[in-house]
Parts: sequence; structure tokens; C-alpha cells
Amino acid sequence: MTNELTQGTVFVQATLKVLGGKWKILILWHLKDEQKRFSELKRLMPEITEKMLIQQLRELEKDGVVNRTVHANVPPKVEYSFTEYGLTLKPVLQALCNWGENHLKRS
Repeated sequence: MTNELTQGTVFVQATLKVLGGKWKILILWHLKDEQKRFSELKRLMPEITEKMLIQQLRELEKDGVVNRTVHANVPPKVEYSFTEYGLTLKPVLQALCNWGENHLKRS
């Protein structure tokens, strides 16, 4: 039993390392159905600073969850989308949304 708890803790910590923080889950929520340009993400989350959005997107990209595509336009067009691996988070995001909806109804 203790080994299962220890493993569970390790797995939850691994998840939080990728998804933890104030903005990552919200960023992923906005990307779940279609790719978005950086400016679209910024407009959807006006409270986040540009610096923080860049940092969070870079971390998600480093963790293999988000793709960054740069189009050679003038000015450059940068789009973000889920990687194939990142798509495995869609049911997790939906479960979090459902939980939040039920929580608000309870309050």
C-alpha cells in the first residue's frame, strides 16, 4: 500500500511539473480545439503578461505538449497547437472543466 501511495505521489508530481501554475491549463484549454496565434491567446487571457505567456508556452513546448509553428510572413506569424502527445490531455481538460462546473453549482 505504501509503495502505491509513493508511486501515486511521484505521478502526481510529474503531472504538476507539466501542468502546474496559474496559466498552463487555461492556455491548453484555449488550444484544445484548434491552433491559435500568440496574439489570439493573449487576447483570450488579458490578465496574463506577454512575458508570462511566452514563458508558459515555452515550457509546454519543452515538455512536448505544444507545437510552435513559425510562418515566414512579414511580420512573422507564430501559431501554437497540441502535439500528438498533448492531445492525450484533452479528456483531462474536459474532466477539470466538468469538475469546475459541478463545484460552482455546489457553492
